[in-house]
Amino acid sequence: MFFLAEEQAAAAASTFEPFDIIMLLFTVIIFIGLIRLVMARPRKNLFAIGFTAVALIVFLVVDFIMITQTW
Repeated sequence: MFFLAEEQAAAAASTFEPFDIIMLLFTVIIFIGLIRLVMARPRKNLFAIGFTAVALIVFLVVDFIMITQTW
């Protein structure tokens, strides 16, 4: 009985990959970039804001799926 629990725990722990941390870091960097673009004073680049917002939404969805289904 305990062997099955240990095997399941080992299998669950093995799904974490170093790439997951890189994905989370990229999401934080994109979020910081979006905040900087929105806070720009003299003139806002609307194309860059839209592109960054779409990229942030995609990365947030991927991070959510990664955390809820893979970890």
